[in-house]
Amino acid sequence: MVSSSRSSDKIPAEKVPGYDRESEVKSFDDTKLGVKGLVDAGLTKIPWMFIEERQTTGMITWGSTESPESVPVIDFKDMDKDAAVRTEIIKKVGAACEKWGFFQVVNHGIPESVLNGIIDGIRRFHEQKGMVFPGSPKES
Repeated sequence: MVSSSRSSDKIPAEKVPGYDRESEVKSFDDTKLGVKGLVDAGLTKIPWMFIEERQTTGMITWGSTESPESVPVIDFKDMDKDAAVRTEIIKKVGAACEKWGFFQVVNHGIPESVLNGIIDGIRRFHEQKGMVFPGSPKES
């Protein structure tokens, strides 16, 4: 499951004057550094190229209209208020898990501060010095 929040950036990327996603993606690809390179460079916010802003009218959006093969986005709005909505969301989570193995959740109610804490914890985990376990290829 992937969860995201950009409440500090209220303007969708496609509405920012002069924003060119294609150029940003090409520039990123040309560095050959990947996401780790962004983190090592001191990234503090998720770059626009990784965020797809969209309005949903139903409970699930399967990405942009240009590609039916985008990561599923499931809207949890009103899940706790209506049994029929909850049942439908559960079906869509199951379908997303079967087809993709993961999905993005919106309107989940998790505060941005908690999400940022999770990201910080993941970053600290990945920045640890490697551990060697008995029988691992690095052990000598």
